[in-house]
Amino acid sequence: MTSTTRQSLILILTVALITLFTRALPFLLFPQGKETPGFVRYLGKVLPCAVMGMLIIYCLKGISVFSAPFGAPELLSVAAVVLLHKWKHSTLLSIGGGTVLYMLLIQFVFIA
Repeated sequence: MTSTTRQSLILILTVALITLFTRALPFLLFPQGKETPGFVRYLGKVLPCAVMGMLIIYCLKGISVFSAPFGAPELLSVAAVVLLHKWKHSTLLSIGGGTVLYMLLIQFVFIA
């Protein structure tokens, strides 16, 4: 399906306006100097952990412990993430290092 130049410009403008609105909305709802509602502070505390938990479950849901490689690349990568995070306390390094290790393991060690 092809679109005309006009349709493309309307699409780009719509996406840009929606992005601008979603970026400005928190400043409109919670102006400076006004106390942030308790439920928003609560969500700010619990959602990061909940999201990380969901991501871990999503990433590990396809592991089969009954066929080779028995989840070894995934489990080794999870262990690397935990060790890197305990060592350097850097989320970016932990996730990046675990991802690179996983890709190296499935490309060069546990070749299917």
